[in-house]
Amino acid sequence: MSEIIKVENLVEIYADGTKAIDGISFKVKQGEFFGFLGPNGAGKSTTIKVLTTLLRKTSGSVTIAGYDIDKDAQNIRKVIGVQSQETVIDGDLTGRENLILQGNLQRMRSEPLKKRVDELLKIVELSEVANKKAAFYSGGMKKRLDLASTLVHKPKLLFLDEPTTGLDPQSRNSVWKYLEKLNQDEGITIFLTTQNMEEADKLCRNLAIIDHGQIIVTGSPIKLKQQIGGDTIALSLVDISNGELKEKAKQVIKNVQGIDKIIDTEDGLTVYAKKASSLIPEIARVFDQNGVSLASVNLSSPSLDDVFLQHTGRRIRPAELKKSSSFQGNLASKVRR
Repeated sequence: MSEIIKVENLVEIYADGTKAIDGISFKVKQGEFFGFLGPNGAGKSTTIKVLTTLLRKTSGSVTIAGYDIDKDAQNIRKVIGVQSQETVIDGDLTGRENLILQGNLQRMRSEPLKKRVDELLKIVELSEVANKKAAFYSGGMKKRLDLASTLVHKPKLLFLDEPTTGLDPQSRNSVWKYLEKLNQDEGITIFLTTQNMEEADKLCRNLAIIDHGQIIVTGSPIKLKQQIGGDTIALSLVDISNGELKEKAKQVIKNVQGIDKIIDTEDGLTVYAKKASSLIPEIARVFDQNGVSLASVNLSSPSLDDVFLQHTGRRIRPAELKKSSSFQGNLASKVRR
């Protein structure tokens, strides 16, 4: 399978000296669903702007569908579609008129354009409201219309920059369904940027985890999670501001047999072990015996956030608690009782 994107030693330095992209290299195969996963400020959007000819790179080489980005920008624009983080539709036009306008901008006319518009309205399930002004669409409907507008000219490659940001779960799941359909049924190569780990895990066949303008690790979501080598126990301490207590907790937990790795986090410690669930009572006991109070314990299978944590020492979204098995409260006192 040929590569539709080739990037080698890409660097982007802003006018103020900020190095937004720091020598990244990667390839995307034709027909692949590829993702960039990372926190805000990691360099995801900047990379897309360079790859879609919206921003001139500082150095490195980029080819899109065989075209050199420095020499063939016009040809590249003909074969790509781009959906930015902000929804770009005209609220004064109907859904159908928005798609027709986009088609006209792509020099499409008459019956072929009408047929394509009807086809896309059906795909994103907006046929029944096609003649209603887009200003009256819900947020999810606007996102779907925006997505359809990027597909009018049948691009080979679709760039999506955090396409589900701000959507409710139902609307987000609907967009995921359409994206999977576009990739699997129509063979469109999709390049997705996201900080949503569930989104990357569900949609991407391969992905690159990026941070501070550098690619940290690449691979399929399954293989990346397998590298963790065990389940995860996230331990939140009651007095997290007490640095001495946190260090004490770290030393105490080292005495628990079966733990493979311990990592400091903003709210406590994260522990990796092959039989993690069986270790929780023992962890609670040794903490209780040594005067360390737990606010919560969260047990989960390896996630992409754990992959990010192991490579960077921090989480993509440190404020979020894991949503798997959760044991809240002072667990040590519960075990003692």
